[in-house]
Amino acid sequence: MSEVASSYPPIEPTNFDLIVLGTGLPGSVIAAAASANGKTVLHVDPNPFYGSHFSSLPLHDLSTFLNPQFTPPPSAASDGDDHTPVALIQRSIYSHVGISNHAPEVFTDEHSRKFNIDPCGPRVLFCADKSIDLMLRSGASQYMEFKSIEGSFVYDKSGRRLVSVPDSRAAIFKDKSLGLIEKNQLMRFFKLVQQHVAGDDSGGENSRISEDDLESPFVDFLTKMRLPPKIKSIILYAIAMADYDQENTEIREDVLTTKDGIDRLALYNSSVGRFPNVLGALIYPVYGQGELPQAFCRRAAVKGCIHVLRMPVIALLVDKCTGHYKGVRLSSGQDLFCHQLVLDPSFTVQLPLASSPRDPLRESLQVLGLRDVKRKVARGICITRSSLRPDTSNFLVVYPPRSLYPGQVTSIRALQIGSGLAVCPSGMFVLYFSALCHDADQGKELLHAAMDALLMLPESGHPESNTTVQSDIAVEVKPTLLWKALYIQDLTMDQFESISYTPMPDGNLNYNDLLDLTLKLFQKIYPHEEVFPDTASPENPEDDYESSLEI
Repeated sequence: MSEVASSYPPIEPTNFDLIVLGTGLPGSVIAAAASANGKTVLHVDPNPFYGSHFSSLPLHDLSTFLNPQFTPPPSAASDGDDHTPVALIQRSIYSHVGISNHAPEVFTDEHSRKFNIDPCGPRVLFCADKSIDLMLRSGASQYMEFKSIEGSFVYDKSGRRLVSVPDSRAAIFKDKSLGLIEKNQLMRFFKLVQQHVAGDDSGGENSRISEDDLESPFVDFLTKMRLPPKIKSIILYAIAMADYDQENTEIREDVLTTKDGIDRLALYNSSVGRFPNVLGALIYPVYGQGELPQAFCRRAAVKGCIHVLRMPVIALLVDKCTGHYKGVRLSSGQDLFCHQLVLDPSFTVQLPLASSPRDPLRESLQVLGLRDVKRKVARGICITRSSLRPDTSNFLVVYPPRSLYPGQVTSIRALQIGSGLAVCPSGMFVLYFSALCHDADQGKELLHAAMDALLMLPESGHPESNTTVQSDIAVEVKPTLLWKALYIQDLTMDQFESISYTPMPDGNLNYNDLLDLTLKLFQKIYPHEEVFPDTASPENPEDDYESSLEI
């Protein structure tokens, strides 16, 4: 038993409608939604902070988080009258962690506490995201503040420079890198997309995209529209956010259909201008992504949810006859019971030895294991003292496939965040990198190439120095790398049979797919409940939710 856990008084009550283990974003949304429906909810986390894998951490805590040393759970052998404890084992979702500190005199303990680092980065929110709508509906938005991502850029391999993404009518006209013909082609294409999404038939057949085209690969439709390669690349990878090379017919993987591509363009387009103070389509939470799960936890607390941090759960309590769970055992030794249970996917079950030819306990627990990992995501974090662009602090960079080297089969994304978003000390910048990969070697190769294209290692004894690199088209000053972390995260697919698992951080830039899985899980647990019922009333102002975001 941990000293912290043993110091807690017993939790009352001991019976709950729902127990959620892990305060990551999905678990926090489920806890808030269940609490909003009047369910009694206990939300526990072994960590001393909210957010789990979706947290924002001080720099000196990140290494421990990525390289956790889990102690074996204490024995939970004592049975109850009708249940038996089955050990829960926590595992790390990160591997091949490498951290390099090129300026130890800069990153003192005091200085490191001024960072708020996102282990699941890079992440942004589109202004028209489902996550924004969910925050507004639930009332979680009143606990958060956002600022604009000031621009999006594509890495241009020919000039080794960053090219602005023309994502609006005004941006297209201002873009000096586009010729007049390219601007007209892009304007006509965006007009067609807007007419199709709006259902505008005023232009006849030319204002609608045919069903055959909608089911075809998006890259083929863009070719049919006679868009030049440069424009196709921008649309595919910097606006539609395709992950894999869409033009390599030999190894096409996760081919984006025109229908899905148009939907993604519509999301981007509807995000531009939704909030008057936002410069483009993207926003980022002040103090980091870890503010999202905390906001939903605060909303859950308003509705009566009990939160307990620093409290490991060491075992599931399983019915001896049916093999179904009845509750959990805390490291404090207390047994708590529930009708529904949701686990963070970093937890797995230690299967007991079969006690009979037909053991209902073992048969039930067989479905608790995690499926084999199909893919991974390589993530990287870099810290510099200067921006990649002297006039911009917060922006997104996309490296399309084959823009760095011929064997680059996936898109790589990078997000630079400055001190104005309270994620780092003044005068410093945090860069997040990510790319889908099949193994650690491929992931490291992708991220190293992306980092080397924009950053320089410090000269010996001069960690503050920058390096000027001359190309045929532009002269660029590469920021000097002061600190770097690179790691591989598993992407696991979990079965929702006897026990429900929340989804892992995925390889996407936003939270839409992750929240879709989360809401489906909630509706599976509570099929007759609305996710966040509208219960606001003038008599209960604290139950009211905001109609807009603070930006």
